[in-house]
Amino acid sequence: MLLGDPDAPSPGVVHLFALSAALLFATHLVLTLLRAAWRISRQRAKHRQLLMLLTNPAEDRPNTLVLDHDVPVAYCVPGMTRSVTVLSRGLLDQLSETELQAVLAHERSHLEQRHDLLILAFTAWHEALPWLPTSRLALDAVRQLTEMLADDTALQKVQRPVLLRAIVTVASSVAPNPVHDPAQQGGSGGDLETVPNGELSSGRLQRLLNDPNPLSVFQTTAIVFCSLMLLVCPTVLLIAPKLLG
Repeated sequence: MLLGDPDAPSPGVVHLFALSAALLFATHLVLTLLRAAWRISRQRAKHRQLLMLLTNPAEDRPNTLVLDHDVPVAYCVPGMTRSVTVLSRGLLDQLSETELQAVLAHERSHLEQRHDLLILAFTAWHEALPWLPTSRLALDAVRQLTEMLADDTALQKVQRPVLLRAIVTVASSVAPNPVHDPAQQGGSGGDLETVPNGELSSGRLQRLLNDPNPLSVFQTTAIVFCSLMLLVCPTVLLIAPKLLG
């Protein structure tokens, strides 16, 4: 119909409304994603400027900055060209060498696996649909899952008690990050530069205390099958009327 074919059937009012709603919704999601990415990139740029003033490069650790503060703090600042890990002087004084290795492995996992991009997508989804409960629940779940993924990476280098002690040390600090804006954490306007080790949820703590049993072959297969069906079913339903016609 758009190409002027006279034989093309004219869609009804319901179809036109559905197509218009889908186009507007897709545009809204894309624009929200771009806005969130732009806002977060500017926040990170300002954050790096503060870090240049308040930190010193670690002598024996590349891409690591040391903040002269007594509160144990550890977090990472992702970047497209250069990512950095920030450690406080209080953290270096309180942790042993193996515990410090656990913290560094945890933070580098966030950077290497680009968890910030994953959280960005769900943050944009939540900002686009703040009234939808599942958007908030999904964002919270993804944040916890990325922390668990980073824990798993750290556990490949240190023992479980070592990682647990390091995380509890950071989580037990009550003072806020001296260079991190609390308004950038959590919520629909949350930045991705959170303090990962400070977010010790009950589920994450239980997972660290009790070594979880791996999923069975049946459970893994069922999860993969359901994930594929989420992609295949809408596509089949979309083209099925054309094939049947």
